[in-house]
Amino acid sequence: MKNNCQIIRLAGLLDSFSEATFSKVLGDLIEEGPNQVILDLSSIEFLDSSGLGALVKIAKKLKDAGGSFQIVANPRVTQTVKLVRLEKFLSLRNSLDDALKNINQA
Repeated sequence: MKNNCQIIRLAGLLDSFSEATFSKVLGDLIEEGPNQVILDLSSIEFLDSSGLGALVKIAKKLKDAGGSFQIVANPRVTQTVKLVRLEKFLSLRNSLDDALKNINQA
């Protein structure tokens, strides 16, 4: 945690095989708070529709709770998210510093 936010880093794959575990672990972290979350996906190698669905659910949950959700993305993640036009909803950021600046302004 930094600046009253949670920074969560993931590596590997966010797909149909890992989505259930990802959703459970992230859901538990969100319940514990704080509800300002930065998800660092800069080391993710692959993101599929199951992973995208999980990201959308997490974003909705945080926004409904008055929190914020930002994703630090690499080019592969950015491309996948832009294909379904969710880059604004999922608050994609180019770097952790950019995401932290955005938290500090909130």
